[in-house]
Amino acid sequence: MYKKQQYVFKDGRPVMATIRTYNEEDFPGLIEVQRESFPPPFPPDLLWNEQQLQNHVALYPEGAICVEIDGEIAGSMTGMLTKFDPAHPLHTWEQVTDSGSIGTHDPEGESLYVVDIGIKPKFRKLKLGKLLMEAMYERVVVDSLERLVGGGRMPGYHRYANELSAEQYIERVLAGDVKDPVISFLLSCGRMPVSIVPGYLDDEESCDYALLMEWRNPFYL
Repeated sequence: MYKKQQYVFKDGRPVMATIRTYNEEDFPGLIEVQRESFPPPFPPDLLWNEQQLQNHVALYPEGAICVEIDGEIAGSMTGMLTKFDPAHPLHTWEQVTDSGSIGTHDPEGESLYVVDIGIKPKFRKLKLGKLLMEAMYERVVVDSLERLVGGGRMPGYHRYANELSAEQYIERVLAGDVKDPVISFLLSCGRMPVSIVPGYLDDEESCDYALLMEWRNPFYL
């Protein structure tokens, strides 16, 4: 199990954040995180339900974490283990994650795959997403995994889709000419681009594209 506390700053004042493994008692709060983090046009059938959350804590509790502020679950992140082949990076989110149920979790996998990360909008200025990502990096290091990997949504892309290809859009983001809410955040967390993945997820804002991104374990031998 995992638990860490540290201060974050809200309006210049320190506030205690607790990053920890989530459990069954947290399910209502986790479902609310999903509802607030991914409003329409994000498909509602892709939001967590209790059965999926049961699978997360049963199959890979090490990858089931949340962040709490003043007793309220402010965000969550879920991961699983997989065997990732960098030479063949194309896949869909449904294929790798068993549509979020992580029935495909492979205890022998060398890569920690990010299934999901979400922060309630009212907490997003506290940089809690980075705390969750750092917790997953710590898991990668402690368990001597090769990398953390996952597809990053491109929710800003729909505004440029008529004039830019997905590749051109990401080039603009990497050049700093465009800020994407998800990709720019992941870059700030140390994630590195691997490949554009078409048809990754039913995601109107991203035009179904994602940018596969990884964080390689600097201690991996």
